[in-house]
Amino acid sequence: MNYKKTIVLGLLACLTISLSAFMPKAEPKAKNLKVLPKNISKEELDKVMDDFKLALGVRCSHCHASMKDNPRKMDFASDEKPEKEIARDMMRMTAKINKKYFHKALAEGKTITQIACVTCHNGKTEPAK
Repeated sequence: MNYKKTIVLGLLACLTISLSAFMPKAEPKAKNLKVLPKNISKEELDKVMDDFKLALGVRCSHCHASMKDNPRKMDFASDEKPEKEIARDMMRMTAKINKKYFHKALAEGKTITQIACVTCHNGKTEPAK
């Protein structure tokens, strides 16, 4: 009788493990977001970061520090590099400009280009003076 219970329990365990492989995995949430929305999806966050890289002609390491225990990986939550806070300030600045000068036109349905990083940076870390 114990033999049948062992087989049934083993089959249930296998079934549970097999089904868990098809369960959607919880998307890891970004940490230490101070300007971007806390509920931003990974895809949206990746798009924003890709836009920054193109607009400034940089790589992730320009704003993000390496992990202390594994320098080959990025510590995206770290505020160690001052460039990250500069980027946050620039995001706040462009949002303020866009809200002040372009919000009404956008609300009226007019097609208008808003201010973005690339507006001034044009693929360079320092905007032209």
